[in-house]
Amino acid sequence: MMQQQPYTGQIYQPTQTYTPTSAQSFYGSNFEDEPPLLEELGINFDHIWQKTLTVLHPLKVADGSIMNETDLAGPMVFCLAFGATLLLAGKIQFGYVYGISAIGCLGMFCLLNLMSMTGVSFGCVASVLGYCLLPMILLSTFAIVFSLQGMMGIILTAGIIGWCSFSASKIFISALAMEGQQLLVAYPCALLYGVFALISIF
Repeated sequence: MMQQQPYTGQIYQPTQTYTPTSAQSFYGSNFEDEPPLLEELGINFDHIWQKTLTVLHPLKVADGSIMNETDLAGPMVFCLAFGATLLLAGKIQFGYVYGISAIGCLGMFCLLNLMSMTGVSFGCVASVLGYCLLPMILLSTFAIVFSLQGMMGIILTAGIIGWCSFSASKIFISALAMEGQQLLVAYPCALLYGVFALISIF
């Protein structure tokens, strides 16, 4: 019987075609040059605060450049706060809040694209309508302690609906350069916020 000769090739030592790079050359010169995480995510607390103040002060002139941003961090917090205050009043309405918000944003998106010459993104519409939900949170907080089904409740609810719709229409007008059309934009906004007010009352 013949004895097999051992293989003398380079099977266990392949040619090295890949030269590994260091982590420093892969990620940049150093980690100090990296932008902050919130900046990478697009969360700017200064702009969130300015938008909140614009909603809380209806007569303040809105800055169109800031309002035209797609910022959904504040609106998500306000929707969650609105649902939480409804929950404290004994109403589990989180699904209705998010469902009506989505349908309302879609309707306003279609309407504003038909009305404005420049057009608007869906994220901008959702951002503005979400920020202007803030006075409705005050109404639902008031409904935790007091009933809104009397005459004072109706007057307060009408004032809050007017506040929300006026703020939203003011921001849309300034962001989309739609001078002279504020009442046309405020009417569908009032219908949307009226549905939220009905959830708060009943």
